[in-house]
Amino acid sequence: MDIVSYSLRKPVSVAVAVILVVTFGLIGLSSLPIQLTPDVETPQITVQTNWNGATPFEIEKEIIERQEEALKGLRGLTEMESAAYNNLGEITLSFLLETNIDDALLRVSNKLNEVSNYPENADEPVIESAGANSSPVIWMMLKTKTDNPRHINEFRTFFEDNIRQYLERVPGVGSLFVFGGTERELHVTLDTQKMAQHEITINQIIGAIQNANSTISAGVLGVGRKNYRIRTIGQFQKPEDALDVVVFDDGLKRVHLSDVVRVSTGFAKEDVSVLHNGIQVIVIGVRKEPGTNVLEMTERVEDRVEQLNKGILAEEQLFFDMVYDQRPYINTAIALVKQNVLIGGTLAICVLLVFLRSLRSTLTTAIAIPISVIGTFIFLALSERSLNVVSLAGISFAVGMLVDNSIVVLENIDRHRKMGKRPFDAALEGAKEVWGAVFASTATTVAVFLPVIFMQEEAGQLFRDIAIAITFSIMISLLVSISVIPTLIHLLYRKDAKKKTNVLQKSIVGPFFVKVLMSFSGICLRNVFTRILTVVLFTTMAVTLVIFLKPSAEYLPQGNRNLILNILIPPPGYSVEKMKEIGHYIHDEAQPYFEEDNKNGVP
Repeated sequence: MDIVSYSLRKPVSVAVAVILVVTFGLIGLSSLPIQLTPDVETPQITVQTNWNGATPFEIEKEIIERQEEALKGLRGLTEMESAAYNNLGEITLSFLLETNIDDALLRVSNKLNEVSNYPENADEPVIESAGANSSPVIWMMLKTKTDNPRHINEFRTFFEDNIRQYLERVPGVGSLFVFGGTERELHVTLDTQKMAQHEITINQIIGAIQNANSTISAGVLGVGRKNYRIRTIGQFQKPEDALDVVVFDDGLKRVHLSDVVRVSTGFAKEDVSVLHNGIQVIVIGVRKEPGTNVLEMTERVEDRVEQLNKGILAEEQLFFDMVYDQRPYINTAIALVKQNVLIGGTLAICVLLVFLRSLRSTLTTAIAIPISVIGTFIFLALSERSLNVVSLAGISFAVGMLVDNSIVVLENIDRHRKMGKRPFDAALEGAKEVWGAVFASTATTVAVFLPVIFMQEEAGQLFRDIAIAITFSIMISLLVSISVIPTLIHLLYRKDAKKKTNVLQKSIVGPFFVKVLMSFSGICLRNVFTRILTVVLFTTMAVTLVIFLKPSAEYLPQGNRNLILNILIPPPGYSVEKMKEIGHYIHDEAQPYFEEDNKNGVP
């Protein structure tokens, strides 16, 4: 089908096609998740296992090595990293980029079920889809109000039992990073004199408590036409329940736990401490799920935090303080790129106006910019990409290239029009004459960027948005140049009288630049010597500029995110009290600078 001829004869169809492209492009734009950068993270799964009181050596020997033996045969596994800490073992599994994370979670769970003989007091492994190294996008602090007599460390169990689920259920939240506080536990204080009197050892007390604090199924009892499931309930409901536990019984003498110990509710020994502005807090970092709209997710988290602050946290004299999120930086970065796109489009139109010297021709050519840009959002949405600084940068790169095809078609149509042909014939013959050249120009550009879309490595993920934006915007501009541009030229000039001359055609700026450039070109092409000299001179200048102006190389450009994370690692063996002392010293030394910034109006 001759698309040029069809467009000229069916202008209404062309208008409908443009309206559909713009409409679906705006729909695609509204559905794109907004992020700071594209998701370039390798699919990762983290397995964490807690074992209170264990050293890193014990965790590695008794837990991590057994889990690694079971997990090393997972399909699609590319890398397995493990780390052992006091009380915690962690394994991070990295998979191929095309791996479905939900299927991988199921396979990891099944493999972990094959691991048996965990230590008695070790917790069940916790599996998370967010990688252990993924950076939180929100930081918040759980603090006590000034009139709260209890210490913040006493609220870690309260947070885990009553607050965590509200935050994890927010759509878009992948996982939580929680640090600080101490877990609630049962404290058993031994009376060594009474233990010696009754000849009771510590191991006897430990074994008696562990055996008694459990609920066991006792099977099914059939009575008449009904079956009753029987279970022995032994879990402690309050500290006093432990005192009735029998530690020793030989038929003549019975020793209860109350005879040799005292019990009370307490908290685990503090092994970490988090300070915010010199005040001890519990820090919560919110990690996002891949492909989440960070702005919407942050708004939902903020709404949930306000509900908690007014509800259950207010009852306990607690509150959340959101100290950082990415919304200001994302909005600023995206607004800057949008501004550059608008400025670039405006400058392109101004340049066209200067050289084409016709308002109608300029507007006809400039219409390729919004149609192509908006139409690109359709393909970004279909490929499940996001709106970020990289994809917007790709669109801004393409803005100047979108009018190239239209200018070529327009200039050739204008040449045929000046030959005295009717607008319809000029548009038809002018567009068909350069159709091959326009297609070849577009194909070369697409051939450069299209392969990037199919790259699976991390670089492919990072630059895929740019490739999609440039590739499809250029392809849309090709269709616009051979359909919309000839149609508009025909409609705008079919009633144009030859005697009418546009005021802008009297402009002397365009011809002046053309005259200067042609004169310089004539000098360069005068003879063989000038040609060789021109090539050598411009090549040398290009190489010299590249050498002297080449910027330093980085993975991603650095930006001001208004966040500084300073992690100090003290020498091994320091107590929590000593580390608190170091933290308070650093805060006291830096506080005058914070106060100075506040005086100068710096937030």
